[in-house]
Amino acid sequence: MNDEDWMRRALTLAEQAAEAGEVPVGAVVVRDGELLGEGYNQPIVAHDPTSHAEVMALRHAARNEQNYRLPGSTLYVTLEPCTMCFGALIHARVSRLVYAASEPRAGVCVSQLQLPEVSFYNHKMIVEGGLLAEESAALLKGFFARRRGK
Repeated sequence: MNDEDWMRRALTLAEQAAEAGEVPVGAVVVRDGELLGEGYNQPIVAHDPTSHAEVMALRHAARNEQNYRLPGSTLYVTLEPCTMCFGALIHARVSRLVYAASEPRAGVCVSQLQLPEVSFYNHKMIVEGGLLAEESAALLKGFFARRRGK
């Protein structure tokens, strides 16, 4: 599977989040072409503000690997990460982050804080954005349009 295939898997997870009434964001963690973990947004259902898609995928991968560090891994996520999620990626030592749509209000990779560029982290990660961004943005826009329509 290639980057687009993995992002499509993340989009499928985002659709599951929407079906559960959660903001449609999905994430997968991959290393050497193998799925390590996956997750989708579920802070409402889980009653847990930290249950963002990225955190859920990292938790799943760390349990599967029996290690809180995931060097050499790539995390694919359908929306540019927030501060909390970016911090979790740094702590997990994820090597590469690929996200779909930008998050103009709270995204910290390019939209607001540009955290991948700061020098004080002891871990650097490759960050790539825009893969299947239109599909992800359409899913988010449709979700919020339906929510406002109720």
